Amino acid sequence: MSPPAIADGTALLLDLDGTLIDFAPTPDAVVVPPGLPDTLRRLRARLGDALAIITGRPVEQIEALLGDVPYAIAGEHGGAIRHAPGAPLERGDHPPVPPAWLAEAEAVFATLPGTLLERKSRGVTLHFRGAPDAGPALRHLADALLVLLPSHELLGGSMVWEIRPRGVHKGNAVRALMARPPFAGRLPLFVGDDVTDEDAIRAARDMGGIGLRVDAAFGAPQDVRDWLAREAAK
Repeated sequence: MSPPAIADGTALLLDLDGTLIDFAPTPDAVVVPPGLPDTLRRLRARLGDALAIITGRPVEQIEALLGDVPYAIAGEHGGAIRHAPGAPLERGDHPPVPPAWLAEAEAVFATLPGTLLERKSRGVTLHFRGAPDAGPALRHLADALLVLLPSHELLGGSMVWEIRPRGVHKGNAVRALMARPPFAGRLPLFVGDDVTDEDAIRAARDMGGIGLRVDAAFGAPQDVRDWLAREAAK
């Protein structure tokens, strides 16, 4: 499948890790390629600001990585959304992860080199990219949390276990963003790379737009960046 042209009436919605930037051993080790921010700025200007990042990362991490490049950011799979630069951060009313489980989890992670427990405002991500054999042990740990926190659900990703509030997913993030200017009235074009992006891909298609998965439409983040650079140069 060839990547589509980005029409002027498009709302461009992009995942970050594995889509715009390459994976790294840990979330804080990723590198934003030098030309990417300028490419995104040019596309945002051409699309009347209708450019957003939709990610599992906290909004604050995206702001640290990309600054004011995206107009809107949906973080934590849509559990936190900043709809415009300088706008307040909107969060759903979901219970936090119990401190007792977090303390137990930290002790387990300390015994598993190459793993990482990433805390979020209302969930956690259990990373094992640096220790693939730890996946089953971390799944057991995740299952124990779900017993304590039935309001949440488990989703597997690329060398991670995601624990997030039920009903919080990137598909709803797409719908929330598309309901407000400057996205409203445009056709969504979402690009993601993982299982956690499937809801957003379906939502974009259900709204008459385009939803693409990197491995099917591109191959790798570098191919996505090359496509965006070509579109930004038009």
